[in-house]
Amino acid sequence: MTASSEQKEQQARFVLSCIDGSSLGEAVCDYSAWIAKQVGAPLKFLHTIEHTAGAAVADLTGTIGLGASEDLLRELTEVEQSRSKLLIEKGNRMLKAAKERAASQNVEAIEIRQRHGLLSEALVEMEEQIRVLVVGIRGEMHDEQSSGTGTQLESIIRSLHKPILVVNEAFRLPKNAMLAYDGSEAAEKALGMVASSPLFENTPIHLVYVGDDNESSQHLLATAKAKLSSAERKVEAVLLNGNLQQVLTDYQQQQDIDLTIMGAFSHNRIRDFLLGSFTAQMLAQTHKPLLLLR
Repeated sequence: MTASSEQKEQQARFVLSCIDGSSLGEAVCDYSAWIAKQVGAPLKFLHTIEHTAGAAVADLTGTIGLGASEDLLRELTEVEQSRSKLLIEKGNRMLKAAKERAASQNVEAIEIRQRHGLLSEALVEMEEQIRVLVVGIRGEMHDEQSSGTGTQLESIIRSLHKPILVVNEAFRLPKNAMLAYDGSEAAEKALGMVASSPLFENTPIHLVYVGDDNESSQHLLATAKAKLSSAERKVEAVLLNGNLQQVLTDYQQQQDIDLTIMGAFSHNRIRDFLLGSFTAQMLAQTHKPLLLLR
């Protein structure tokens, strides 16, 4: 594939923004709009409705058991159908509001889509069309929680092989970014994205490696820095020592980092999401968005 054809293929893919009724909805919309403008990609808003009327009625009939009359079942069906219509209307209004909000931020190509079913399944079906996925750290069902992640986030990250921006605060235009680099395959992918994506053309990058200060670490860091410098990125390389998660979150706070980029599911020091716990710890400790790559 030539460079021009690859660029056209990238531009044809969209930034996919997953919205619901959570308090992070506006932030997800704003970060999605920012990315779409920066990379020149169309923006698509997606809302999913997981609960269907048929499933609900089946659950209710199973609960009622003996004595369930046809009139009662018919009434239950009508109630669930009415509920389903309300959920669809609610979703349509959220999508319309998101589209209007993005349009007010000068995003030109905007689509909206609502569908039934699990969000993770919808994303897998759409994966080849996705350039970047933007999701809130918690959905509507976990909106009252002040920390932790939503139940679907792990399955989404495990299912997709696309960049995923996890939003956990109100939108703030990123004035800098930190790339947590460990030399793993996922970290190399993140390094390549930072070097090539228009998203980081004018964004100062803090390239941070946490490990022993030896010749191998210094060489690894210098090689990564050279790649970013050759791509005309503004980069500051830092080698730090200590507990990986603590060192990164401390540096993030000290340097007032707006966006952290890191690999997920690495077989090196950054291990499996949740099971290895590093990514989960970063999500729990930081109040700034994380851009995850596999």
